[in-house]
Amino acid sequence: MCLSIPSKVTHIDEENNIATVDTMGVERKASLDLIDQPVVVGDYVLIHIGFAMNKIDEEDALASLEVYREIIEKMEEEERRQAILEDDSCANRG
Repeated sequence: MCLSIPSKVTHIDEENNIATVDTMGVERKASLDLIDQPVVVGDYVLIHIGFAMNKIDEEDALASLEVYREIIEKMEEEERRQAILEDDSCANRG
């Protein structure tokens, strides 16, 4: 199952159109090439296979993150990291 966890934009490389995002404490890069809205530092985005697909308002993002935290508290450490990073490998699934 692929999850799209809200990720907070912490930096934007405007030259390469790449955002650095924080996904529940995991920092990663996401291309902004496919998103059809302006994105600024502090926005929450949903990412799929390394691309920001759309923005999500902060209230909804924080509510979703709270649910994810409740789920993750019940998981082992490696399962937690895998769940957070899982959407990066969704394209490889059939």
